[in-house]
Amino acid sequence: MREFVNSVHLNKDLCKGCINCIKRCPTQAIRVRKGKAVITKEFCIDCGECIRICPHHAKEAIYDSLDVLKEFDYTVALPAPSLYGQFNNLDDVDIVLSALKRMGFDDVYEVGAAAELVSEIARAYVSEHKDKWPIISTACPTVVRLIQIRFPNLIDHLLPLMPPVELGAKIACSIAMEKTGLPREKIGIIFISPCPAKVTAVKSPIGINRSEVDKVIAIKEIYPVLLPLMKESIHNTEELSRIGRIGIGWGGSGGEASGLLTDNYLAADGIENVIRVLDDLEDDKLDQLEFIELNACSGGCVGGVLTVENPYVAKVKLKRLRKYLPVAGTHWDDNKDSQNIYWNDEVAYKPVFKIGNNMRESITKMSRVEELCEIFPGLDCGSCGAPTCEALAEDIVRGVAKEQDCVYRLRDYIHKISDELLRLDMKDE
Repeated sequence: MREFVNSVHLNKDLCKGCINCIKRCPTQAIRVRKGKAVITKEFCIDCGECIRICPHHAKEAIYDSLDVLKEFDYTVALPAPSLYGQFNNLDDVDIVLSALKRMGFDDVYEVGAAAELVSEIARAYVSEHKDKWPIISTACPTVVRLIQIRFPNLIDHLLPLMPPVELGAKIACSIAMEKTGLPREKIGIIFISPCPAKVTAVKSPIGINRSEVDKVIAIKEIYPVLLPLMKESIHNTEELSRIGRIGIGWGGSGGEASGLLTDNYLAADGIENVIRVLDDLEDDKLDQLEFIELNACSGGCVGGVLTVENPYVAKVKLKRLRKYLPVAGTHWDDNKDSQNIYWNDEVAYKPVFKIGNNMRESITKMSRVEELCEIFPGLDCGSCGAPTCEALAEDIVRGVAKEQDCVYRLRDYIHKISDELLRLDMKDE
């Protein structure tokens, strides 16, 4: 089984042992042990909420540096649509794309162009698979990972198409090899990402055997480099953009769903809202919908922790950019096999939260968890280093914590010991 590689890491030197992160983590993947936060990688979905909330900047996203451009003979930039929402007074996407070439990339292929192709295939899939309604978007890898580990009954509802970044990488690689005659290993396909989840999706892809993306650079790293180059590109702009309103729309919440050209959809953003929708979906409360678009970040991809602009301001900027564009700038060639866009690897349930190796053991341990929850105060204060009393009880049953980690149980234990010592002392007298 392929090992899951996370992109969110802890810098222990900066960690102060506060409990902000454990309270914010949607999958309870973080504990504070011996004064430092600890991330359980199996639970982590790389949503980046801990990065967003940590006041000490102890949580970091791991991504590639700009130096990776030197590692290949020919490089292609894959800019996410959310990149365009980072700049003030931008009225032409080609200014950004031309600046990327000035920066050192040999070519660019917009992820938004691939998104328009995904939208075309998704429209056909949704209409042909009414038995799977509502179909859930798979563009956000955090959401797919969340469903894998927490909502296994919904896996069958996932849209089995590779995300736009992977399709874009595949197309960009084919174009580059044909144009240059270079072998694949000398061509670098480099994605410009808004979030750590998409970095993880390259290292540990879901639904596909391997990623065609070679390296991933953060939007916030490339932003200051692009600004002066964009000023130079204003009067010397190449016509490079291939996208329309649908492609740019994918950068914000609701953009993917609107690209399906249907009104019978739901779009939710922000990890708490995503979980609420998935809970309702699991309870069959949303079965009349055709499609559900879910984005872990508030505002959609423009809200990723690797961006620089306020997500809601960025959405307004994308809306302005879309105004005079055609509905779509890229269309699927009927001569191409659309089956190549579908998943080629199984997306299976990952029972990371199980506390027993079999049903009998799990029931026994769950009974113990309930017993512990009865004796804990139920305050969910976080002083024990776990986000809730129930989480601490589960940790105890797993063997990674003890009852006295709870300050209230520790107080009772100390009182009990002191009373016993007092009785022994009085007896000796």
